[in-house]
Formats: sequence, C-alpha cells, structure tokens
Amino acid sequence: MNTFNLSQVTLQVNGDRQTCPSQTLLPQFLEQIGLNPRLVAVEYNGEILHRQYWPTTFLQEGDRLEIVTIVGGG
Repeated sequence: MNTFNLSQVTLQVNGDRQTCPSQTLLPQFLEQIGLNPRLVAVEYNGEILHRQYWPTTFLQEGDRLEIVTIVGGG
C-alpha cells in the first residue's frame, strides 16, 4: 500500500507563524504569500541569504525568515 503524506512545515515569517508544504522552495513560498521574489530581500535563520541560493533552498521545520520588501524612490 502506497501512502503519500504531504506534510506541512511550520516556520516563523517576520515574527508570525506560517505553514507550507514540505519540499517548498523559497521562491515558491514567497509567491504563495503574495510577494514578488525579485522585489524582496530575505534573512534566513539569522543570515542574509544571497539570491543565488534561493532556487535550491527548501524550507524546513523551524526556519526563521525575515522578509523585507525593496521600495524604490527618491
């Protein structure tokens, strides 16, 4: 019998508790919560996560994200 379990992971996002399916990549999560990945900076577990690592960063139980929207202007 094949049982496929779509488990959820719980993480902190800007101090709020959020959940997402396991195996969710960071850019997918940003889109799921309504953000454009090109217009944000992300602190991942206390460190700025360089954009080059986003496509290979799977969110895991207990991760802490601080997401800052980049605003243009003068």
